[in-house]
Amino acid sequence: MKIKDVIEWMQIADDDFDAAKILNESDRKHYEVICYHCSQAVEKYLKGYLSYNDIIPQKTHNLLLLNEICIGIDNNFENIRTECSLLNRFTNEIRYPHRIEINEEDVIILLLL
Repeated sequence: MKIKDVIEWMQIADDDFDAAKILNESDRKHYEVICYHCSQAVEKYLKGYLSYNDIIPQKTHNLLLLNEICIGIDNNFENIRTECSLLNRFTNEIRYPHRIEINEEDVIILLLL
């Protein structure tokens, strides 16, 4: 394990989560961007955990896949499967045309996860 890599994954994840919180405090809410940053944060936290366990993270945004790999290491990751499923809706696909409907309730739920 390269502790430097693990720390970097966690710092980038913290940055994404901080960005989501800052955007949520803005007068003009960009719900899709807030949700995107929440999903990006969780992706990086999961990849940081994999790195910690000497597993090179796959180049994927699929939170359910990453969560399954983490469950293989520590069954306690089963406890966040539902949250990963919810967040998986907000991966990169929402950054392109034909976006999904996102509202303030989605943001509130994600920021509380």
